[in-house]
Amino acid sequence: MSTLDPLFINDENLSWEAVGPGVRRKIMAYDANLMLVKVAFDAGGIGAIHHHYHTQMSYVESGRFAITIGDETRELKSGDVYHLPPDVPHGAVALEAGVLVDVFTPMREDFV
Repeated sequence: MSTLDPLFINDENLSWEAVGPGVRRKIMAYDANLMLVKVAFDAGGIGAIHHHYHTQMSYVESGRFAITIGDETRELKSGDVYHLPPDVPHGAVALEAGVLVDVFTPMREDFV
């Protein structure tokens, strides 16, 4: 697995990919061990409950979200972070438009 090139990535040079109603993502950088992805949500956009074997940490860059991890849902806002161990069901609902910055290890092969 190769990394995206160049080593310095300019946001404006990357395209958004629609991944569902009101949700789009931009793969910012990755190698075999690590991946950084921006996910933009319109107000009301839903990241459906799912799980994967990757460890994930997500930073709320902007907006307000209802984040569900397992059986618990909490409201997170700009500046907050959540951590997902492997195989834990999770999802997000955008309470207002915003952006999540997701980091995965290993990288999400299903995204490329």
